[in-house]
Amino acid sequence: MHYVYLVKDKFEKIYIGYTNDLKRRLKEHTLGKSNYLKLRRPIKLVYYEAYLSEKDAKAREKSLKNYGNVWNGLKRRIQDSLK
Repeated sequence: MHYVYLVKDKFEKIYIGYTNDLKRRLKEHTLGKSNYLKLRRPIKLVYYEAYLSEKDAKAREKSLKNYGNVWNGLKRRIQDSLK
């Protein structure tokens, strides 16, 4: 499986990522092995989507990062989870 995930850092900022092993990647973030999130710990998983296709997951990650209307649509859908 391939995953697009959202984590919230201690500053309430959302990080969007992609991985093929969600548990491993979250552990790496928690242990500070990700440069971006290293100083922003603790982190909390707030949302993820699973895909069979790596290409689909990467395309979804890219659309969330690069297209505000896509990100805004997801934020509306998961607004309570982001609180």
